[in-house]
Amino acid sequence: MQPMSHVERFRAVMNFQPVDRLPRWEWAMWWDATIARWHGEGLPATLRPHQVFEIARWFGLDPYQQFWFSTTDPTIEATQHHVEGIVATMDDYRRVRSDLFPSHAAALASLSAWDARQRQGDAVVWYTIEGFFWFPRTLMGFEKLMFAFGDQPELLHAINRDLLEFNLALLDDAFRRCVPTFMTIAEDMSYNLGPMISQATFEAFVAPYYRALLPRLQERGIPLFMDTDGDVTLLVPWLEKLGVAGVLPLERQAGVDGLRLRQAFPRLLMVGHFDKMTMHRGEPAMRAEFERLVPLMRRGGFIPSVDHQTPPGVPLEQYQVYRRLLEEYTRT
Repeated sequence: MQPMSHVERFRAVMNFQPVDRLPRWEWAMWWDATIARWHGEGLPATLRPHQVFEIARWFGLDPYQQFWFSTTDPTIEATQHHVEGIVATMDDYRRVRSDLFPSHAAALASLSAWDARQRQGDAVVWYTIEGFFWFPRTLMGFEKLMFAFGDQPELLHAINRDLLEFNLALLDDAFRRCVPTFMTIAEDMSYNLGPMISQATFEAFVAPYYRALLPRLQERGIPLFMDTDGDVTLLVPWLEKLGVAGVLPLERQAGVDGLRLRQAFPRLLMVGHFDKMTMHRGEPAMRAEFERLVPLMRRGGFIPSVDHQTPPGVPLEQYQVYRRLLEEYTRT
């Protein structure tokens, strides 16, 4: 097979089509503490923790460029921006509302250059928006949010109506400059025992906003992945019903079994699932983990990647072993 561009390869994998090889990508990059450790083990000191895409190039990974559309700052940098626990009531939300949902007009100007790179196949552009569980939880904190589902439904709907309006307007603006290859929505609504909310709560408070959002993406052929930690097994059928295309990172320590998911949901798109807890244990453990993933890699619709950020317990030497094995196992 002729070599494919990065964009062609990603789209082919996600359409269950043949590829020259699988993408080589770290979707969550590395902890600051990991980078700090590696600076003492051979990573150039000029590569700072916030320069994750430059570090990815140093490791020889495929070029993916993420833009995170912040709800609190006028930036599209791949950074999470938190305002934890500032809202408890509707009056609180009304008071802080003017400080949220900033204009991103200046930041969006940089997307045109990435559009050109993506059109040439040189880089995959990826947008992240904040989701309809994530953002209320950010504003309220977990405990207050859980009570609000029962006590203050009007507050949660007000927040999510505003978030939906913000996301749609921002995406329309961004799409005029660059239509991304794919998107993720930050939610983190599951843990090691499954979803943090019931299906009834999901249908009442989260699903309506996905139903309004997804057509804007689907008409442009943009697959949406939900970014949620923990065990997504029970959550996946809720997402498929809405039209969410995929999930990541499929955390192995939470008990996720990607092969069982593939059997139950043949068209589900998946990224991640390489158990990060094997990475400090040497090549035999990492090779065994790749062998576990081989059946998924052969079926399509799946990109192997560390199932969350590489932890600081992993020496640079062992990460380089992981990189070598990733290159070996992603050949077709």
